[in-house]
Amino acid sequence: MSYFVTAISTNSGKTLVSAILAEALQADYWKPIQSGLPRDTETVQSLISNPVTRFHKEQYFFKNPVSPHQAAALENIRITLSEIQLPTQNKIIVEGAGGILVPINESEFIVDIIQKLKLPVVLVSNFYLGSINHTLLTFQELIKREISIAGIVFNGNPNPYSEQIILHHTQLKVLLRIPTLSRITKQEVRIFADEFLKNHDSAHN
Repeated sequence: MSYFVTAISTNSGKTLVSAILAEALQADYWKPIQSGLPRDTETVQSLISNPVTRFHKEQYFFKNPVSPHQAAALENIRITLSEIQLPTQNKIIVEGAGGILVPINESEFIVDIIQKLKLPVVLVSNFYLGSINHTLLTFQELIKREISIAGIVFNGNPNPYSEQIILHHTQLKVLLRIPTLSRITKQEVRIFADEFLKNHDSAHN
């Protein structure tokens, strides 16, 4: 199974979740658009234990850690949706950039990439003041565009009040709960990969 990993905001935990999914499913990994260093591809590569996962080069790489449309403009490049094609027919985990309404050019967004690739979404939600609003708005936009959502991952110190209201309004399957980690290692990724597989398998039975 292939998935597109998106989130409610920047720094919500997409890269960690992408590593966990790639490890669990022994799927390839690809980030179509990378703005700034370090490269998320290198981070995921450092967290993967299995020998099967392949890491595909970004379609677009920009030096400045800003929104893709701005990063592209600073280098006199225009991101073109038609150029973004899945690099393999293998199982693959695709990681987005920021949230779904991050612009890639003057008229298109990350969510347009999701629609083009036709992959189910794994939505990453982390807890902060405003995260309920951001999660529900993201969910509503995905539903409005008839994009399949495989489930949600909650990242960070638990907040049962936020989680309860999000699940009440979305009815999404919880694929993982990841507490705040002091450091992330291959061993931790493997543990969460095993947990994801249990939840994933139960969701598909």
